[in-house]
Amino acid sequence: MNLLRKILFPFAILYGFITSIRNFLFDMGILKSHGFEMPIIVVGNLSVGGTGKTPQIEYLIRLLSNQYKIATLSRGYKRQSEGFVLANTEVNAAILGDEPYQFFKKFPNIQVAVDANRKNGIEQLLSQPEKPEVILLDDAFQHRKVKAGFYILLTSYGDLYSDDWMLPTGNLREFGSGAARANVIIVTKCPPNLSVAEQNEIKSKLNIAPHQALFFTFIAYDEFIYSEKEALKVNEIKDSPQLLLAGIAKPAPFFKYLQSENQECLTFPDHHHFTEKDILEIKDKSQHKIIITTEKDFVRLKGSLPIQQLFYLPIKSTFLSDAADFDSIIKNYVASSSRK
Repeated sequence: MNLLRKILFPFAILYGFITSIRNFLFDMGILKSHGFEMPIIVVGNLSVGGTGKTPQIEYLIRLLSNQYKIATLSRGYKRQSEGFVLANTEVNAAILGDEPYQFFKKFPNIQVAVDANRKNGIEQLLSQPEKPEVILLDDAFQHRKVKAGFYILLTSYGDLYSDDWMLPTGNLREFGSGAARANVIIVTKCPPNLSVAEQNEIKSKLNIAPHQALFFTFIAYDEFIYSEKEALKVNEIKDSPQLLLAGIAKPAPFFKYLQSENQECLTFPDHHHFTEKDILEIKDKSQHKIIITTEKDFVRLKGSLPIQQLFYLPIKSTFLSDAADFDSIIKNYVASSSRK
């Protein structure tokens, strides 16, 4: 914790008090939450950024989209548009936001929408000629004006909400007691060899309630990198000159997976809008090199960099164990809610 964050500790207390009062008013019904008679699943966190919401949403899409009509609804962070937008062939990453646009390009059989007002966004989706049967709300754990039927809370290994503090001293949007609203808690970005003993220690730290299920996941990197035209095997291009580029919250694991002595790394802020100056810098540093970036950055860089140079590395959220149990919990919730 740096000195400035320590100095701002009184503001963290004040912020925590304000969020606690807000949650109390929702819990007591003084502030109203709007429910919908359909399955709505929230994926969110207590902290700001970097817990792996996007790969977890994609996991749910793969799990459910063969059986149900799926829609995702996100805020569309840093998008250059306002209000409700439903993805179509006319949108791009700037209009939709990078993560929703990634969903749209990756899963053409689902509906992808953005709206900062989640209640309005859901109502707009339900007014479409082809209504979704399940809605996945991305990063909406604190959006309490909508009462979802199922809440998945993510917390990163090594950065657990139980070890954190309120903004601006720490990274929490609300106190750890807010985790009580979750049906499932997932510790993300774990080492693939995380021991059962350490899993039990984390479970004790998080103080999991009897009604909650706890799971552990890690990020699995693809064996291939992809451009718009071809795929290359990662272990076959290790010795090729490369420029690694990331504009995500926590890029270190991405760089670590790919990095060798032939590579240079460029880091940009999370959800960064690449300027003309940025593009010129990337082109200057990437002469005669493969450019490898994240999937989220690829959707923003595509069209600005040479197609034969620009590649992305896909990732997936993978359960250390008990994936079948998680799948069953989600499918049972959706099936029971769909019958209402």
